[in-house]
Amino acid sequence: MDRLDELAVFVAVLDSGSMAAAARRLHRSPPSISRILAGLEQRLGARLIDRTTRRLAPTEFGRHFAMQARDLIAQYEALTQAATHEADQPAGMLRITAPATFGRRHVAPMLADFLARFERVRATLVLSDRNLDLIEDGLDVAIRIGTLTDSTLVARKVGSVGRILVASPAYLEKRGTPRSVRGLANHDSILIESRPVAREWRFASGPHDREQHQVIRLTPRVLANDVEGAIAMARAGLGIVQVLSYQVTEELSAGHLVRLLPEAELPPTTVHLISTCTSHRPAKTTAFLDFAANALEQRLQVISRSSNPPAPAMSPPGNHEIETRQ
Repeated sequence: MDRLDELAVFVAVLDSGSMAAAARRLHRSPPSISRILAGLEQRLGARLIDRTTRRLAPTEFGRHFAMQARDLIAQYEALTQAATHEADQPAGMLRITAPATFGRRHVAPMLADFLARFERVRATLVLSDRNLDLIEDGLDVAIRIGTLTDSTLVARKVGSVGRILVASPAYLEKRGTPRSVRGLANHDSILIESRPVAREWRFASGPHDREQHQVIRLTPRVLANDVEGAIAMARAGLGIVQVLSYQVTEELSAGHLVRLLPEAELPPTTVHLISTCTSHRPAKTTAFLDFAANALEQRLQVISRSSNPPAPAMSPPGNHEIETRQ
């Protein structure tokens, strides 16, 4: 039996005037009330209540003990109310991870807005293109792009991003604009090779057939192990690059890059907010998930609408192979 609960039973008996009334008030049986009170008196080594067939009355010791018991119960209730209020207020260190480029361009500005609203929250932002383990790495929230593999995580979809082709207006003016996937054979390519992957680009075989892919085998003019570096070289007019749409939102809006062949793009990739659990989640995490879901949904809607019309003309032959794969 909880010691504070014993005090609450004792006070309820005094306030109610009888064991039966206290039992009704506390939703217990009268025998359990009697046992609790007898156990308390035995532990104290003193009688708290004089019992007669007609009434209950506190002993002199019982009156003094009741005053102290009421003070303890009141302090406990005030303490729990304050703690509950405190737990409901977003505060403390929030640890977030996101893909590097997406984090720099879209998560960091959103996080700055969140911290401005919730001044008692501090944050650590870990930008990494590896999927870090939330528990092992001590993280609260992750932004993930692509297929989720860990079914133990709680995921909230916030949008999607597509894999798109872009090139600079200067390059397209010089070399012409490809009008079809096969037309890419006449153009220079910039390939992002941050890890060992096949040197190829994949496209949908048609708007009504997403299962069959057209695969472009590449002999790139430029290899880059960094997305930002590849985008910079595309802006400089060195060729066409395939990137995720969020990686070039600003360049497309400013007209520094042009989106090519949108009709041949594969279905977009899903973006999720990831957390470890829903039970007893800290207020800081719940507040950030709600804030980030709304902010990222809006940002990703803008990204999905970002597109520029291609420019004119065609170009001389290049060094690419085309094949079709299921």
